[in-house]
Amino acid sequence: MKLIDPTKLDLQDETVIKINRVSQVVSGGRTFGFNAIVVVGDGNGHVGLGLGKAKEVIPSINKGKDKAKKNLVKVPVINGTIPHSITTSYNASRVVLKPASPGTGIIAGGPVRAVMEAVGVKDVLTKSLGSNNEHNIAKAAIKALTELQAPYEVAKKRGKTLQEIFGA
Repeated sequence: MKLIDPTKLDLQDETVIKINRVSQVVSGGRTFGFNAIVVVGDGNGHVGLGLGKAKEVIPSINKGKDKAKKNLVKVPVINGTIPHSITTSYNASRVVLKPASPGTGIIAGGPVRAVMEAVGVKDVLTKSLGSNNEHNIAKAAIKALTELQAPYEVAKKRGKTLQEIFGA
């Protein structure tokens, strides 16, 4: 997995997937904190996911955004969709991604939709199976996107041209 320098990209798309309030019991009562799952992307094949924790909501979102910028990955997007189908799991969450024809739109729910919009995919069919924990689903979607292979990379590995693999 190759990390990208965030200073060279225009990361205009940032989405907060979930804000969770947590509490810690101390001798004087409870102290509350927040954690935020944030996805950032440039809409052109780069996406990152981060988890920020702080005592207030806004600092937790900012920390999540900073961590997401540090975890940017490059995703092959061809004609507004992904190059091939893929199924990936992260902990107990499984995500299925399938390419779709132009005009289909993003058929996804919650965290997967946010990730797909951030990466710049316009047409995709998805299904999330197993646990519905937002953090694990988002991580599974990012993992699936990083495992995608572009057709030209496959052709190069096989020592063939795209025409030899896909025909005329």
